[in-house]
Amino acid sequence: MHEAVLRVGQPGVYAAATDGTDTTLELWCNDHCDLLHVSGPGGRAVLDHVESLVGVREWLVEGDERLLITEACLKDHENDRIEPVLARHNCLLVPPLRYADGEKWCRVLALDPANLTALYRELAESFPVTVESKREVASVTADRPLLTPETALPDLSERQREALLAAHEAGYYRIPRETTTAELADAMDVERRTFEEHLRRAENKLVAGLTEFY
Repeated sequence: MHEAVLRVGQPGVYAAATDGTDTTLELWCNDHCDLLHVSGPGGRAVLDHVESLVGVREWLVEGDERLLITEACLKDHENDRIEPVLARHNCLLVPPLRYADGEKWCRVLALDPANLTALYRELAESFPVTVESKREVASVTADRPLLTPETALPDLSERQREALLAAHEAGYYRIPRETTTAELADAMDVERRTFEEHLRRAENKLVAGLTEFY
């Protein structure tokens, strides 16, 4: 299988809700309503925008994160011209749809990479389209149909995890750094070289697990 992430400048309710904001919106369609995850400082404005257009039945708020259940499905309010194009080229849309900066982000699968090319060409006839990434899907996991960055994260030893969390919480990765490995080693009551070895092994595992997505 082959995967592409396409950024499509298709006008629409949810795309408009994120336009000109630092907020992203993820959509899971349930036919009779939508489940939305809204993240970012402009979440209140996005919620108001969505409520005025499709209605909001319920929502949960925690900081800049909002989980919404709409009154109606987006399909009842606008005609999505992307789905027929996907069908014509034997491509599958992998949820959730993501909206950011006034654009729709689509994660698409195809058995033949030529289908992704044909899909791109037809969409580009009607909308601005940017290919954010392309890759061949060669692995699966037991609980998810596709390998994702979340499932690709490696297992860290307890000491590696402790070192990484301690470094993050103490500001080691901030610019400029707010601590040193010597100070972190003292806090964990280990030698500096021992702490650095745990931290570097954790960093190496994380980098190795993520580089295949870039």
